Parts: sequence; C-alpha cells; structure tokens
Amino acid sequence: MSGPDPAVAAVRSAVRRVLRALPRGTTVLAACSGGSDSLALAGALAFEAPRRGYRAGGVTVDHGLQDGSADRARTVAGIMAQLGLDPVLVRTVRVEGRGGPEAAARAARYTALDTAAAEHAPAAVLLGHTLDDQAETVLLGLARGSGARSLAGMPPRSGAYLRPFLELDRQTVRRACLRMDLSPWEDPHNEDPRFTRSRVRHEALPALEKTLGPGVARALARTAGMLRSDADTLDELAGDLRARAGGASGEGLSVAELEAAPSALRTRVLHRAALEAGCPPSDLNARHVRELDRLVTDWGGQSHIDLPGGLRGRRHGGRIRIGG
Repeated sequence: MSGPDPAVAAVRSAVRRVLRALPRGTTVLAACSGGSDSLALAGALAFEAPRRGYRAGGVTVDHGLQDGSADRARTVAGIMAQLGLDPVLVRTVRVEGRGGPEAAARAARYTALDTAAAEHAPAAVLLGHTLDDQAETVLLGLARGSGARSLAGMPPRSGAYLRPFLELDRQTVRRACLRMDLSPWEDPHNEDPRFTRSRVRHEALPALEKTLGPGVARALARTAGMLRSDADTLDELAGDLRARAGGASGEGLSVAELEAAPSALRTRVLHRAALEAGCPPSDLNARHVRELDRLVTDWGGQSHIDLPGGLRGRRHGGRIRIGG
C-alpha cells in the first residue's frame, strides 16, 4: 500500500513534531482563515492529534473587511468540523486602531486567538506560516530598518503560538492542501498591491529570485534562524540592564546605567521602553531609537525628541523619561 503524497506526509510530520513537545491535556487549536496554508494545517492536525491523544479544534476569525466575510467564516468552520476538529470556534472582530489596516487586522486577530486559547486553557494555537512567509517578514524588517529582532523573523514558538510549517515552502503546503481534497479560499487582499506584504510577495521576492537566482526565500529564512539565537541572547542581557536602569512607571531610566552599557543593549532597552510607554510598534523605527540614544550619549541640553503616538522622550535629573 502506497503512503500519502510526499507533501501531505511533510505537513503531517511537521505537526507531529510540535505535538510531541506539548504537555498531555493541552487543547490544540488550528488558526484557519480558509486559505490553503491554514487548511493544510487544520487537515494535518485533525489527522495527527487523535493518534497522539490530544484534543484538537480550530478557530477562524471574521475580520468583517469584505462582503460575505461572515458566510465564509461559517464555511471554514464547517470544513473544520467535517475534518473532525472540536471545538470549532468563529470569532468576529472589529478592525480599528493605529498602524494601518494590515497592523490593525493582525492585532484584532491575535486578540481573538488569545481569547480562544484562554477559554480552552491549557491550549496551544497552531499558525500556518510557511518558509515563504518567514522570508517576506525578514525582507519587511530589513526595509524598515528595525533591527536584529525584526530580521530574526517569526519564532517557531511564542507563548501559546506554534508555527509548524516554518521549514516548509508555500508550494509544498499548498500541494498538501489539494492532495487532502480541501478547497481553499484565497483572500483577495493577498493579491492587492495596496498592501505592503502583497507587494513583497508578488514583486520584491520574485525580483530577487530573478536577479540572484533561486533559493532566496530559503536563504532569508535560514538567516532569520541564525539571527534569532543572537537576538534572544541580547534580549536577555538587555533585560538585566533594564532591571538595573529602573524604568518603572514615571521613574525613567538611569542615564548612568545606560551610558556604561554596550550600544546593542542600550538601544534595546530604549526601544522596549518606548513601546511600553505607548509608541505604536509599526511606527517606531530605528531613527526614533537613535534619537533616544542621543539623549544618553550625545546630550547637549535638547529639551525633548518627538516619538510616534504623540509621545516625547526627555532627559531630566539623570534619567530618560518617555511620556506625553
């Protein structure tokens, strides 16, 4: 008897590996938009979870951004139920806030997934991001000049979230979806050049492949993996510096502690402090952090620097404070 199609075997194997790392009693939820990547994820989870003794369900999020989105969410939920996933959850969200439609939709989606995981705790949420998605993330981070953490891309695991397909290319995952006889719905926003990620996917990466040769996406993903280890170590050291420098609400950060620290750690602390003060992550960039750093290393009495979100960074009394 012949085994499954190689693509199907690959996605099942990827899901099987992440299940092995989860404690018994964990409810495993597939986040499914109805696209081929997330449907392949749902199909692989429905196959593997019962064989490993895990309860497996699915979550689909209706962003309400397109006509008929509620009907599509119900259709996706129906497919997941037919696969045998239980519970199957439909979450409707409002997309609003800073940072543009992409960032706002992402924030709303993750809030809904966080809530679903909390309701079924202990729970893990599987995401269908592929190697190609990782390469796109690295290119976006490079273009924004937002540092090593951004270039490290998406981690295989972050809290309750796991990404089994980060080492599988999109073509393999989509082939698996079709070989499992699942009918995907492709979000037209993925083809819309108004969205930055769409332009990276359909213009920037193909141009790099044409100029540099095949394998660019895999090389970018591999680079992300190497940088992630370095970034994790630097973040841990920056956490120690942050603890020494202070920075509780209203207290500010000690200039003396920051000044004595290596630049790589100092700028991480300043970046984190700006985010915690309320700077929108999508708007805060390397220039803002560099100007904050000048308050420490090149201060000439300047009163403040302007930051995203209507905030300001100031140096006063030997401390750096960020606020309105």
